[in-house]
Amino acid sequence: MSLNLFDLSGRTALITGSSRGLGLSIAQGLAAAGSKLVLNGVDPHRLDETVAALRAQGISAEGLAFDVTDEAAIINAFQALDARGIAIDILVNNAGIQFRKPMLELETKDWRRVIDTNLTSAFMIGREAARRMAERGFGKIINIGSLTSELARATVAPYTVAKGGIKMLTKAMAAEWGELGIQANAIGPGYMLTDMNEALVNNPQFDGWVKARTPARRWGKPEELAGTAVYLASPAADYVNGQIIYVDGGMMSVL
Repeated sequence: MSLNLFDLSGRTALITGSSRGLGLSIAQGLAAAGSKLVLNGVDPHRLDETVAALRAQGISAEGLAFDVTDEAAIINAFQALDARGIAIDILVNNAGIQFRKPMLELETKDWRRVIDTNLTSAFMIGREAARRMAERGFGKIINIGSLTSELARATVAPYTVAKGGIKMLTKAMAAEWGELGIQANAIGPGYMLTDMNEALVNNPQFDGWVKARTPARRWGKPEELAGTAVYLASPAADYVNGQIIYVDGGMMSVL
């Protein structure tokens, strides 16, 4: 089998929430496979620093700062790409937030903030990307789910609902856009060593639970998502559509 199946040369990828963390690791993996990058974040200064660091490594990268929950900003961002002649071939809907509170204490505004950031944004950005992908008859959409796309955990109800929605949004995208030459799939990371999980990593009880519950007996590293992202973005996955792949050290496979 030729490794050209995983070659992303000539492609351009937009990765939301990619100025750090999982999004940046995924972006670096796509770049290593040959893709040009369009990074996104809500903090223009941090985004500029990340873009500059990647360019210093010889990576082709652009920055596109916008709030993924702002529909008008999303539309304007894609119109700006159109005006510059930048076509997005690969979209990674990675932007997300966490909010931990028991449901009996959860305010509706916080519920909506998590749902809007983690789920509705993927629909809106996916729609704008797919409209353009459909015109070219090609596109790869990768949505970032979670173990909570399948299983619930106390105190993270809105995150659980959003990530469960990501799983079904991915299937809906596949159902509607597959005939247009677009494949939509998802990645479900396990417990990863990220800024979002820093408090949990530093909690001895939770850290011990993760390591005992995971057959790999450790937390995942952000860069360990890159290979799955490259696969789903590449010609190797041209007949894979509507699926979610869990990268979790085996956690989903054991009781």
